[in-house]
Amino acid sequence: MSETHINGENLKGLPENAYTELKAGEEYVPVMPPNVKVPEVSFYSVLTGLLMAILFSAAAAYLGLKIGQVFEAAIPIAIIAVGLSTATKRKNALGENVIIQSIGSTSGGVVAGAIFTIPALYILNLNAEFYKIFLASLFGGVLGILFLIPFRKYFVKEMHGQYPFPEATATTEVLVAGEKGGNQAVVLVVSGIIGGLYDFIVASTGWWNEVFTSRVIPIGEKIADKYKMIFKMDIGAAVMGLGYIVGLRYAAIICAGSFVSWYVLIPLTAYVGQSLTVPLGANVTLLIKDMSADQIFSNYVRHIGIGGIAMAGIIGIIRSSKIIGTAFSLAAKEIMGKKDAVKEKLRTNRDIAMKVIAISIIATAVAIFIFFLLGVVGTFLYALVGLLIVLIISFLFTTVAATATAIVGTNPVSGMTLMTLILSSIILVSIGLKGTGGMVAALLIGGVVCTALSMSGSFITDLKIGYWLGSSPYKQESWKFLGTLVSAATVGYVILLLNNIYGFTGPNALVAPQANAMAAVIKPLMQSQPAPWILYVAGALMALLLTMIGVPALAFALGMYIPLELNTPLLVGGLIAYFVSTRSKDEKINKSRGERGTLIASGFIAGGALMGVVSAFLRKFNVNIAVSSEWTDSHSGELLGLIMFAILCTYMIWDALRGKPEK
Repeated sequence: MSETHINGENLKGLPENAYTELKAGEEYVPVMPPNVKVPEVSFYSVLTGLLMAILFSAAAAYLGLKIGQVFEAAIPIAIIAVGLSTATKRKNALGENVIIQSIGSTSGGVVAGAIFTIPALYILNLNAEFYKIFLASLFGGVLGILFLIPFRKYFVKEMHGQYPFPEATATTEVLVAGEKGGNQAVVLVVSGIIGGLYDFIVASTGWWNEVFTSRVIPIGEKIADKYKMIFKMDIGAAVMGLGYIVGLRYAAIICAGSFVSWYVLIPLTAYVGQSLTVPLGANVTLLIKDMSADQIFSNYVRHIGIGGIAMAGIIGIIRSSKIIGTAFSLAAKEIMGKKDAVKEKLRTNRDIAMKVIAISIIATAVAIFIFFLLGVVGTFLYALVGLLIVLIISFLFTTVAATATAIVGTNPVSGMTLMTLILSSIILVSIGLKGTGGMVAALLIGGVVCTALSMSGSFITDLKIGYWLGSSPYKQESWKFLGTLVSAATVGYVILLLNNIYGFTGPNALVAPQANAMAAVIKPLMQSQPAPWILYVAGALMALLLTMIGVPALAFALGMYIPLELNTPLLVGGLIAYFVSTRSKDEKINKSRGERGTLIASGFIAGGALMGVVSAFLRKFNVNIAVSSEWTDSHSGELLGLIMFAILCTYMIWDALRGKPEK
């Protein structure tokens, strides 16, 4: 194969069938032709990717421990990669930029896995040396990559056009527009500036409130206090842009799950509990009548969502049994020496050999066992049980993490990790490991699983980007391991550093909300106190019923689990997508308007993500440019936020309707 040149002048953008289901006999041909060699892996792309992994691991760890949100690094890294290639006038940089983004974005997966669990060790006054944090993050990241690779073709190729892949869509549009230039780049840059400035004002200046609620009017306040019914909406540009790309169908299903939680289950729980004189439920200390709607959601309803996510995952595994069987069959054939059965000529279809994957999984399992035996539990039985928990749960929920990311761009990894901690704690207690040693073991097991699932969700985004653009999957997969190694080392160092500077307990400590939740759950379990099993079972049964009537259970359960304010803007974005793509009787005009809207939404997401990094650094260096919190948190601040959000949506509709078919 000879090396080809994909010049910006010759690049026409993504093919027309990039976002639609393929008809019988139709093939998707990526931007970079699959039958030619393109520049991808180079000293420049690998070094830049590793630098991005270090930089964004540190930034994401700090922000995640500060406010509980881990920003996804794929989009800002893609923007930086495009900027660097433009500034240095690198030719044919598209393939290299994909590798930079793929290596650098390991930061988000590793960071989420570490900060959701590891700080709980400090919160519980337990020992957490660097090597434990590093190895738990490294092994989890490696497992997540290895378990996902056999499912790559299913998610990115066989399900082409059936999942929206919102974050992958936005990142791909950034990379294509950067390479192509022209009108697409202008639309993306303008919307990126607007969305970035808007979200920066919200996050850093507090000129208006980030969340609008129905409490701004007296009747809304009364309903919220008396009936525990409240409407909330995040008015950020990036979240609304995600909703546009997700589309109306999935946005409506996700919101339906959220509405069931907030307008059925929470008021019902409040009504039933208003006459109770004792706390109800496992590890609950507050009376229901004294709880706010948010507290009822956290103590009861969210657990139903966790059960639904778990059952949706099991259903997904059953439905994917043929894919899993094929993967095992390919691995067996390679191990038996039948290489011709899996030989692939096109570089865009080639993964790391299944034989290598199988051997790597075994080697990683042995390494995890030794880590548990020598560094965590100290006995053969406990180490073996810990290993089995990690392997089984990580494998089972790999498809859940990938599907959730493909649908809504959000990975419910904290919920799945919480379930892992509960199950592992119960199992460890049943075999005699409890107390301090049990808590350390359960949290490190949870850390490995959490990182594995987080990495699976993050990596499917990279692979979909590569599929759309025509990258070589085996190169993305191979270099992802190096990015994981660097990110794990960075995260381990940053967590130790932040603990020494700020701490995770006491005044002025970092909040670490997920880690605090994990600590609160695991402590009573290790003291043989009950878990809310009835709520998990209720969620599981609900997922089964939804599957029976043909409703995507995972999307619905995600809605039940994710806070209301993050779901409602998805519906707004989905409604805008439907509106702009159905106004005309000419389908070509509708298609052009929808595509222009996708560019605008991608710009909003990209700008918001990039400004999220800027806000994180401002917080890191204690640069405060915010107005008085009294104004931001006031009803006037909320109303102004709603008005600004309405203006933003109006702009998006106006600009999208300007889309015209190319001549």
